[in-house]
Amino acid sequence: MRAAAVIYNPTKVDLDAVRAVVGREERAAGWSESRWIATSEDDPGQRAAGEAIAAGAAMVIAAGGDGTVRAIVEGLQHSSIPIALLPSGTGNLLARNLKLPLDDLDESIHTAFCGNDRKVDLGLIDIRREGDIISTHAFLVMAGVGLDAEMVANTDDDLKKKAGWLAYAKALSVTLRDENEFRFRYNLNDGPTRTIRAHTIIVGNCGMLPAKIVLLPDASLDDGEFEPSRVSCRFLSLKGFGYAQQISPR
Repeated sequence: MRAAAVIYNPTKVDLDAVRAVVGREERAAGWSESRWIATSEDDPGQRAAGEAIAAGAAMVIAAGGDGTVRAIVEGLQHSSIPIALLPSGTGNLLARNLKLPLDDLDESIHTAFCGNDRKVDLGLIDIRREGDIISTHAFLVMAGVGLDAEMVANTDDDLKKKAGWLAYAKALSVTLRDENEFRFRYNLNDGPTRTIRAHTIIVGNCGMLPAKIVLLPDASLDDGEFEPSRVSCRFLSLKGFGYAQQISPR
């Protein structure tokens, strides 16, 4: 019998409620009892994903926000294990762009066990740090440098708990007071290196933000392309695509 692994952020979910629904749905679908793995400050999901792989999980249910999902996918990227979403964060951008239920625990878990798989693009990005140390990371939604990254860094975690995604708006208002521009070097599709001065560069795999704000209208999660066209710069170089399997509703 197949068994799922539920990787959950304990600060984001009502564990007792999730356990009850998962137990009901796994029995109805004829699955074995799921394995439960908590994330932590030291491990936002990568090692937990490795534990799920080692346990032979047939599916991973990611219960957390976009950061938790990104870390889990990073750990699963070389496996063939599908990932299902239980949106439990502030923005839940991946679930929004996949048009998955955002606040319906029963429907999300039912979809995990009874839905259909969908392949989506997975971005891989190299970050060169001091000492010429390069680390590779995965992303499904967006990657940004400049004021975009500064805005995330300025976001108050306590305010996120109280006000949700509106906390990002406050952080943005603070960040926009910084008039500094950055000088980027970038190339597209191995073309010539160019330079640009900008406040931020965002590489997007999907384009919808909270409140149905469309940042990248042409973005698609499964077209094999990133939006906008500037896909690398001095600090970031995209190295290609992998695939993450996403459970989607029937």
